[in-house]
Amino acid sequence: MLPLNTSRPSSMTFLLLGIPGLEHFHAWIGIPFCSMYVVAVVGNVTILAVVRAERSLHEPMFLFLCMLSVTDLVLSTSTLPRMLCLFWLGAHDIAFDACLTQMFFIHSFTAMESGFFLAMAIDRYVAICEPLRHATILTHTRIAKMGAAVVLRGVTFFSPHPILLRQLPYCRTRVIAHTYCEFMAVVKLACVDTGATKRYSLSVASVIGSCDGFFIAVSYVLILRAVFRLPSREASLKALGTCGSHVCVILVFYSTAVFTFLTHRFGHNVAPQIHIFIANMYLLVPPFLNPIVYGIRTKKIRDHVLNSLRVKVS
Repeated sequence: MLPLNTSRPSSMTFLLLGIPGLEHFHAWIGIPFCSMYVVAVVGNVTILAVVRAERSLHEPMFLFLCMLSVTDLVLSTSTLPRMLCLFWLGAHDIAFDACLTQMFFIHSFTAMESGFFLAMAIDRYVAICEPLRHATILTHTRIAKMGAAVVLRGVTFFSPHPILLRQLPYCRTRVIAHTYCEFMAVVKLACVDTGATKRYSLSVASVIGSCDGFFIAVSYVLILRAVFRLPSREASLKALGTCGSHVCVILVFYSTAVFTFLTHRFGHNVAPQIHIFIANMYLLVPPFLNPIVYGIRTKKIRDHVLNSLRVKVS
């Protein structure tokens, strides 16, 4: 393999390897990945269309859900189409600028996903623990400010990633042992000491993830305490069912994220194919599950979709 020119020309390309050791199964692996992507796109677009069309759904929960759906669409679309080209068409080349752009979208929108999970947890806390003040606490203005803060945080903390990588010389190899341009996979290709750059990335990811995870956990603990105090057993079970499905999605997101983070920090003995497969699940499963858990299981959205289908059929 020829080394890269250390002058960092903008026209240079990287080679995405895919999942090491499973190259012969790429075509088969692409089938479930494509199916999950189709469900994610159809589900999230449906949620956005339903909430936009039905004014009764212009409530905090559904507005935050729309923000999460937009995030899921961008996150999955920034990775899956390119990944499927790699799996099915053998398109390994990716331009340097395209790689940095993909990296920015992946990391910034992952941070936004975490932030919107926290915003939705806060909404559920206010709705269950302060039901009479829900509409006055979470006004449309406050919801817009919360959404803007989440977006601004993701952009601010992860904009330095492509800028830092653009300054590095690459002279070892141009093969990225991954299915997409992940920060740690790319920074390893630099031929200078990148300790400070790696520490910045890991520190930002750990601070954002741990803070969001902590406040989400606190919110749901307070929610559970309020649920168990409800006088009606039926209301308690309904609230538990809703919160339980939400917690499952959040656990999938954070467990895969924590595994990926710990693998970069300590897991030098973890098999590359396991690490990369989990890293893919980290990006694919939440956009796939969110429309199912937050959409299909939400009665108002489900009823609106079913009514629309009945009208079209009749």
